[in-house]
Amino acid sequence: MIDATAIPTAAVHWNQARRIIRSIYPPADLFEDIADPADWPLLISAEQKTNPRLMDTIGNLDLVPPDRRVGGTGASYLMAPFTHVSPDRPSRFGAGAFGVLYAGESFETALAETIHHHERFMRRTREPEGWTSQFRELVLDVSLTAHDLTDSGVYVEALDPDDYGEAQRVGAILKANGSDGILYPSVRNVGGRCVGLFYPDLAALPTQGRHLDYHWNGDRVDFYREPASGTVFEVQ
Repeated sequence: MIDATAIPTAAVHWNQARRIIRSIYPPADLFEDIADPADWPLLISAEQKTNPRLMDTIGNLDLVPPDRRVGGTGASYLMAPFTHVSPDRPSRFGAGAFGVLYAGESFETALAETIHHHERFMRRTREPEGWTSQFRELVLDVSLTAHDLTDSGVYVEALDPDDYGEAQRVGAILKANGSDGILYPSVRNVGGRCVGLFYPDLAALPTQGRHLDYHWNGDRVDFYREPASGTVFEVQ
């Protein structure tokens, strides 16, 4: 078992990090249009009187401390991972009680990570072959002092490819002790690095990059496509 309190820290400053998300969810207008997060609670209270489904779009705003909320252009991409949280959607460092925003240092790393999780979903639901889902690439900057799990061979329990139990325990301890996030090696793309951010204000300037389609062959994702150009790439 890893002693989470003994994990060292490292400065992480990545310009144009990559995050790949499903394209089916539109931005929440509240985050995009009202730049000052201090105004959100009153606006939400007023809007709920006529729009009872508002919280389905915004999620649980109380999960993000007021001084760590972000607003303005692109804010939905940063806020959504923290306000739409559920034990039904656990991740490597979060069991569903709090949100984590994941990003890769490069496109290749983000692609490998999302393909893996998409494959797990497709296998569990026994989906038929074909071009299955639409994704979008987000380009963003991240800056934080992160707890560093990249020391090879030391934190292997938290980097298990399939069992996230120890990683979630470490994530919960670190967040409870004031951590901003975790730097860790990708287990899907050898040599790649990822970050898991515990707060939305640690990322900035999210802009949309490429749209992507994934092809499922019944066993794995074997191709991805950029619809804008029609170019198809083989996944090794």
